[in-house]
Amino acid sequence: MWYKPYGRTGKEISVIGCGGMRFDNPEDIDANAELVLYAHSKGINYFDTAPGYDAGKSEEIFGAAFKQIPRESFYCSTKSSKADGDALRADLETSLRRMNVEKIDFFHIWYIVRAEQWSERKAGGAVAAALKAKAEGLVGHVVASLHITGAEICDIVREGLLEGITVGYNVLNFPFRGDALTCAAEMNIGVVTMNPLGGGLIPNNAERLDFLRGPDDRSVVEAALRFNVSHPAITSALVGFTTKQQVDEAVAAVENFQPYDAEHIENLKGRIGEGFDNLCTQCGYCLPCPEGVEIPKFLETYNYRILGQGDEDISSRLRYHWGLEPSAAGACIECGQCEDKCTQHLPIIDRLKYIAGMK
Repeated sequence: MWYKPYGRTGKEISVIGCGGMRFDNPEDIDANAELVLYAHSKGINYFDTAPGYDAGKSEEIFGAAFKQIPRESFYCSTKSSKADGDALRADLETSLRRMNVEKIDFFHIWYIVRAEQWSERKAGGAVAAALKAKAEGLVGHVVASLHITGAEICDIVREGLLEGITVGYNVLNFPFRGDALTCAAEMNIGVVTMNPLGGGLIPNNAERLDFLRGPDDRSVVEAALRFNVSHPAITSALVGFTTKQQVDEAVAAVENFQPYDAEHIENLKGRIGEGFDNLCTQCGYCLPCPEGVEIPKFLETYNYRILGQGDEDISSRLRYHWGLEPSAAGACIECGQCEDKCTQHLPIIDRLKYIAGMK
């Protein structure tokens, strides 16, 4: 396993992390704990979950696994979305109990889907409560999980309160978050990426996305993971495992791997632009919208429709990843400014209409 420093914390993190959002049959605590232990045996030492994953079962699964391995051999991460400081403290104490640990190594201010929510978390006492828990030794490092634009993330990172961030970043959306990685490197904080495989979209569309593979990549999944971890600012890419085979594939992708050089990355970005064939590349040139419609977020979600996802899945992604209702796309007044600026000449207005009509 390859390990990278997590910012200035002094901790070395496996470049493949184990995400706790996608367990099969989460009621079977022991079977899933065995999968976590298998990931650990393969050198993975970063384990990420949240109290809302599978109604708390995910934290229990990790807790069952953590009882069986030395505490110094892993780092655990969980979260709270509460704005009130006391409510965040209650979440933290519940997580500590479920996960069978005395300290959460990386505790996230969770689910910032609008830039103003960061101010709300500070005003409500959540950030202060997390920092207090760190001073008490219950938290190792205060970090944040952010679903906003790269530029908005920069504003938060530059305040200097965080030691790391978790952001969505993959070959399907990298332009949307590039600024965030630059700022994180400047501030010397850790970066963990969620959805490096597009929430399953990349492996499920391997044939269509085969253009992502380089000459030494054995699969599209391998290419996507290598794209992530080759970025010098990225510490670890989270993968939600459901089988031991998936663990083996992810570990093999980085074993004895030399990071892609800058020339390869730029060539790959060029192939992505050419190969997307009607998929939005998240460049953001369509902004700003005069009506405030968050076009890249809607179009990123529409990508999932093009790649075979149904309306229910699209609606869920909008609500739970981006914090948007489909009806919000209906604010479009069809002025056409976004389509004039779109470098791919996408039918943005028609796509927003479609999304606005979903339930």
